[in-house]
Amino acid sequence: MMQFTEEKPIWRQIYDLIAMRILSGEWAEMERIVSVREMAAAVGVNPNTVMRSYEKLEADGIIFNRRGIGFFVAEGAKDHIKQLERKKFMDEELPKLKERLSHIGLTIDVRVKD
Repeated sequence: MMQFTEEKPIWRQIYDLIAMRILSGEWAEMERIVSVREMAAAVGVNPNTVMRSYEKLEADGIIFNRRGIGFFVAEGAKDHIKQLERKKFMDEELPKLKERLSHIGLTIDVRVKD
């Protein structure tokens, strides 16, 4: 069972879990991933919640559905996740970090490494 936090919706936490599995190499590009029902059972949530995660992952081009077969990791998914995570960090987390550092008299130099 997955331990969920109240910081973000459960479907988003499942989305992030799947993205991290892809980034770590646990699920390779073009490999079939667990079904919605299997994931729901594994994390202890309603299949509809997992389906919402899968739909967003599919809309973001990270996974794709082969009707009757299941969901698969899309080609280029790892790089795409990295791009999305960088953008999220730069837009949401870095400004907060810079402000905090400024308050305590520190600066930061951020360079994107490909």
